[in-house]
Amino acid sequence: MRPRRDASKPGQRSVWDFPRPPAYEQWHEHVEVRFAGRTIAATDDAWCVLETSHPPTYYLPLSAFEPGVLREVDGVGTVCEWKGAASYYDVVVGDQVAARAAWTYRNPRGDAAVLRDHVALYAREMDACLVDGSPVTPQPGGFYGGWITPTVSGPFKGSPGTMGW
Repeated sequence: MRPRRDASKPGQRSVWDFPRPPAYEQWHEHVEVRFAGRTIAATDDAWCVLETSHPPTYYLPLSAFEPGVLREVDGVGTVCEWKGAASYYDVVVGDQVAARAAWTYRNPRGDAAVLRDHVALYAREMDACLVDGSPVTPQPGGFYGGWITPTVSGPFKGSPGTMGW
């Protein structure tokens, strides 16, 4: 059953207007990621993956990350029908580790080629993710990596009962 869309407020986009297959856009918002008490990444050049029923997934350029905070994970991967094969990173600061909390597409397919050399993170694993100074709410559920900000309205896929959306 298709959900009933939330009313959008001025300045918001409904995730139900996002396409499938996804679109890739740069909004040039200031994105900041904090983990283990420090800022580990910051950029104004993130790419957003916009897909029906999902809040945007933010992909930050590798150059936005502090040296040494991303540690490659061997033997773990997933496949997206649109983007291709994903590889994972642990996020590491000192003795604090967020296991498999970040991912990348080394050889993204088709339109997703803009994501090459970019990394996405699960917001729920970080101390904070901020977009233009606003704290991000992680997309519901344990699988998806979308970031809910004041600029999008739902409802959002990921909660129990939403897998068929």
